Amino acid sequence: MSVFNSSRLLGKTVLLTGASAGIGAATAILFARAGSNLILLARRTDALKTVAEAAAAAHKESGATQGGKIATIQFDVADKAQVASLFDKIPQDLRNIDILVNNAGFVHGVDKVGSIADADIEAMFATNVLGLISITQLLVRHFKERNAGHVINLGSVAGREPYQGGSIYCATKHAVRSFGTSLMKELYDTPIRVSEVQPGLVETEFSVVRFRGDKSAADKVYQGLDPLTPQDIAEEIVWVASRPPHVNIAELFVLPVSQASPTLVHRGN
Repeated sequence: MSVFNSSRLLGKTVLLTGASAGIGAATAILFARAGSNLILLARRTDALKTVAEAAAAAHKESGATQGGKIATIQFDVADKAQVASLFDKIPQDLRNIDILVNNAGFVHGVDKVGSIADADIEAMFATNVLGLISITQLLVRHFKERNAGHVINLGSVAGREPYQGGSIYCATKHAVRSFGTSLMKELYDTPIRVSEVQPGLVETEFSVVRFRGDKSAADKVYQGLDPLTPQDIAEEIVWVASRPPHVNIAELFVLPVSQASPTLVHRGN
């Protein structure tokens, strides 16, 4: 972990969406260990509080000389009114934000085109695409005022290669990839960086949500293989954020060794 405890992250303020579980929670804890301040956003307040406590403990254990300030905000990125008033909810001493991590996102169902519920389509686009765009626009304006900043989007293998039963989720992640690439090209003449981390199979509650709470179906997704963990992806996100200011990791594609694509997965155990 010492590679992340550098002066590049000490005292930096990170705004992280979807921070209450999985990759978001692991990323919050690792940034805290690296000496950063945190603004943690999520819909579930109890889970968010638990993550904040773990992050505070990680910062204390690290002995970091800066950072350690943590604010939690109950927040839905799909709620435009909440996005518009976000800075009003952030403590004054954390309003100079350095890094935005767009982690919030989910998938509902494995239905094929023709059988997909409108509610599922709208919910996935509202969070995965429209919510991400709204909060990014807000933070990009802030970064331009400060002439510094870093947008890190959580993409997916689904944003590189579509697969059956994932048309809507794949479409949202392709949109994230296109949006981020366009944004990077718009900001090339500024110090603001734009990155995307694209994981393959990561064992989190993500699949439980995909299968509408059916844990046995979710467990089968990872059966017989050694998937990525939330900690694996957290390390990649924090590594991307800790590069020298003149270095931008535009895309980081991360797979478990036993996966080569959404459908090429070796189950050898």
